[in-house]
Amino acid sequence: MICKICGNQSNFIFSAKILNKYNIKYFNCPQCGFLQVEEPFWLQEAYAQPINISDTGYLQRNIGLSKTTSAILTLFFNHKEKFLDYAGGYGVFVRLMRDIGFDFYWQDKYTQNLFARGFEWNSTDEVEAVTTFESFEHFVQPMEEMKKLLTISKNIIFTTELLPDPIPKPNEWWYYGLDHGQHISFYSERTLKFIAEKYSLNYLHHGNIHIFTEKKNIH
Repeated sequence: MICKICGNQSNFIFSAKILNKYNIKYFNCPQCGFLQVEEPFWLQEAYAQPINISDTGYLQRNIGLSKTTSAILTLFFNHKEKFLDYAGGYGVFVRLMRDIGFDFYWQDKYTQNLFARGFEWNSTDEVEAVTTFESFEHFVQPMEEMKKLLTISKNIIFTTELLPDPIPKPNEWWYYGLDHGQHISFYSERTLKFIAEKYSLNYLHHGNIHIFTEKKNIH
């Protein structure tokens, strides 16, 4: 299978049962370290509910991210500008950020905006930075999504769990999300550095929080 990040040949490494019914193959790229599933034919079934029912930390995660993102934007970006939460789910994060005082807007083509109504993003508006949390692992075509994000801003703040080295077996890593079947793309640090270099961006991360940026003054 061809790697969806760098275009090199990926190698089959294991199969795992998704949604308790589909035996799915996983492929790892020796060049950039990206791990991907075979073509994901089961996604319509997996997204019967856009926010999967096993995501029990949804609200607490958004509260934590609002605090972390507030610090990042205040320290390193023009915090008085507009910001966009891409694939923003029900709008919880946007609501929290607006309550703090940031001019945040919402976008999500799959989920209903429940908490940030009236603050839907107008695609003609320029933004200082884009946030997109727990979305990279859902991307069917990650590089196409990167192109979309970069047309909005060259500053992208996102979360995803880094693929461990060595690669865990299916029953050794919760982030495979085998029960809900929505996680289909997995990135090592090497993968994200490859993406940053491809688009002439700086890359840095702390834990599961990552930044692609055109700015030079972030350390």
